[in-house]
Amino acid sequence: MRPPPLIRRGAGSARPTAARGPARAAMVAVALGVAGAASAGAADPGGANPVVAARAEIVETVDVVRLSGTVTSPRVARVSAAVGGLVSEMAVEVGDRVLPGDVLARLDDEVERHSLDRARAATREAEAELADAERELRIGRRLLTGSSLPQNAFEAREARVRIAAAVADRLRAEEALQDARVRRHAVAAPFEGVVSRRAAEAGEWVSPGTMIVELVAIRNLTVDVPVPEVYYPRIAGLTGGSAEFEALPGREFPVLVDTVVPVSDPASRTFLLRLTLEREGPALTTGSAARVTLNLATGETGVAVPRDAVTRYPDGRVSVWVLRGDEPSPVVDERFVELGRSFRGLVQVRDGLQAGERVVVRGNETLRPGQRVRLNGDGA
Repeated sequence: MRPPPLIRRGAGSARPTAARGPARAAMVAVALGVAGAASAGAADPGGANPVVAARAEIVETVDVVRLSGTVTSPRVARVSAAVGGLVSEMAVEVGDRVLPGDVLARLDDEVERHSLDRARAATREAEAELADAERELRIGRRLLTGSSLPQNAFEAREARVRIAAAVADRLRAEEALQDARVRRHAVAAPFEGVVSRRAAEAGEWVSPGTMIVELVAIRNLTVDVPVPEVYYPRIAGLTGGSAEFEALPGREFPVLVDTVVPVSDPASRTFLLRLTLEREGPALTTGSAARVTLNLATGETGVAVPRDAVTRYPDGRVSVWVLRGDEPSPVVDERFVELGRSFRGLVQVRDGLQAGERVVVRGNETLRPGQRVRLNGDGA
């Protein structure tokens, strides 16, 4: 007797399983494996493809403007000495990070310190004179009460106290002035930053205003963007933006508007927009290039769907797959549409779709018109 068939090819067509050699057995094994894989990968036993849907909504549309910018420091200072003198020490090197008040350089202050010591001695002398004049005035007040001191002699003692007090005040001010001169021989950092340049060395003579160190703030860096002046009236409608840096490709960082400089450059017809990172950002260097994306409100509304809902054809046609019918197994129809602006992961649909209709956003790669699908999720 012939063995019963195991694999059928169509109605009433059978192929016997008698293996007439190793090659025959291998072919049967491969056929069985492919059939098993197709069964395991089927989307749904009932033939309904699983999809994820989202609802078309009316939203405020925005224009996405892409521009180039530069990372800049909020503060750059060419630090100089307030007094002239000989540089005795350079306390920092290029690349050093400093805090406010840290000494950057020192000038030779030997002569000024001697002058300060002299001013302090003069102040102590004047204060002693004042103390003696006040003592004589107290004695004179007692003698005047007992009629042992003439009135004019008492008034002379009062005048001496006033003169001594004025001299003491003047000398104290001169001492404070000289102390300030001494302290200004130490050039301090005005803010936290990095030393980007040294313009003096020990042994050089510097004048007031001569740059000694260039200091660049490295916190709260900003992104300066020249924006075409046509967008100036709409910059107040900025609904968000992001920046991507060449040093960190593929990563976008949300930005906020820090300053809008309402002055147009007549050569480039642009105005300056200064942006800051919305949260603590990455380590960047000033001068780095940035690619900035700005979302400018248009003041208009329109129907929009997620970008993944759109299918584009090589001939330029664009379509979305629309759900029709009730759950759990609605039917899909392909709807050709006209698109508008793209923004924030959405695409505006100018024609061909109504607000409230549901479109497939995942699983739309192999759909056919009239096909029944099964919802795995809904973005509505």
